[in-house]
Amino acid sequence: MDIDNNSNHLKKSFFKGLNSFIAITPMLLGVLLLLGLFQNYITTEMLKTLFGFNTLSDILAGTLFGSISSGHPITSYIISEELIDSGVSLYAASAFVLAWVTLGIIQLPAELSVFGLKFTILKNLLTLLSTLLIAYLSVLTIQVF
Repeated sequence: MDIDNNSNHLKKSFFKGLNSFIAITPMLLGVLLLLGLFQNYITTEMLKTLFGFNTLSDILAGTLFGSISSGHPITSYIISEELIDSGVSLYAASAFVLAWVTLGIIQLPAELSVFGLKFTILKNLLTLLSTLLIAYLSVLTIQVF
């Protein structure tokens, strides 16, 4: 009895994982295509004009670009890896990932309509401050260990 039950759970888990993978595949393909365009049209020199001045400017630039281009967390990891491979600092990449996931200029109208102006402004200000702080502290923690 127990073996049949475990076998059924294993089959259910396998098919849930397979369905999740199938559901995410189009998004991952889109990201890979965008990264191909990114590598062709955005050169390392262009990135160096935006990043690489100092820690604070890298964190601010990463936060700005992450909040403008918010989306699914998985895609932010792939994009930030490409940014790091292009010479962008870890500060900027971590700020990009945090802002991508937590801040979102695109979703401001929806937040305003659901939560109201006061809550939306307060939430986004606190999220912005915590993104800046966490991006800095994350890199410091990595450097220590």
